Amino acid sequence: MSASEQNGEAILIRDLWKIYPQKEGLSVTSEDVENEELVEELDKGDDAVVAMKNVSLTINQGETFIIMGLSGSGKSTLIRCLLRLVEPTSGEIIINGENVTAMNKNELVKFRREKIAMVFQHYGLLPHRTVLENVAFGLKLRGESEKDRTGKARDAIGKVGLKDWADYYPASLSGGMRQRVGIARALVMDAPVLLMDEPFSGLDPLIRRQLQDEMIRLQKTMNKTIFFVTH
Repeated sequence: MSASEQNGEAILIRDLWKIYPQKEGLSVTSEDVENEELVEELDKGDDAVVAMKNVSLTINQGETFIIMGLSGSGKSTLIRCLLRLVEPTSGEIIINGENVTAMNKNELVKFRREKIAMVFQHYGLLPHRTVLENVAFGLKLRGESEKDRTGKARDAIGKVGLKDWADYYPASLSGGMRQRVGIARALVMDAPVLLMDEPFSGLDPLIRRQLQDEMIRLQKTMNKTIFFVTH
């Protein structure tokens, strides 16, 4: 067992930076930082800007951690760095005792399938698969039997209020319904950590409240750790 697990830490972020060569974000100069790697990145040109600057935080096991901020403030960049969908420029990410920043490609794929799940802001559904198939797809990649993954997927679909829509395709659903499919797809993986990038933004108030209550229940009864980004 790692030191972070012994201390009850689910997510540990140390000195995380993300620098983009674009004219967007928070501009800094090489005089503002001491890390040699960052100085080298910033010295590449005047267009280098910072999306995240020296972020450090700790999220404990079973905690719901919420980050709020305006559009363009780096919230989604941070949450995507945890999965390395966006590669951080510098820093360290430890999730449940595993150093995500040090993982190779195969280790990262296995980690994403088994240890963490994410709800994206813009659905990311497969248009040629039904709701049931979309929700069960991650379990299929994990190697679970058709019987097991179908049962789990139907249960997750029921939790988000789409029991009667299991055999429909995404094109038949409203935006809010598609987002609920995305939430069900994350829930079905039963991962200890859930990353949620503004998942309720497209939902009607009643469903939004129901899903907020479901997230709280998961945290308390199943010891989920939830990293939630909103504006």
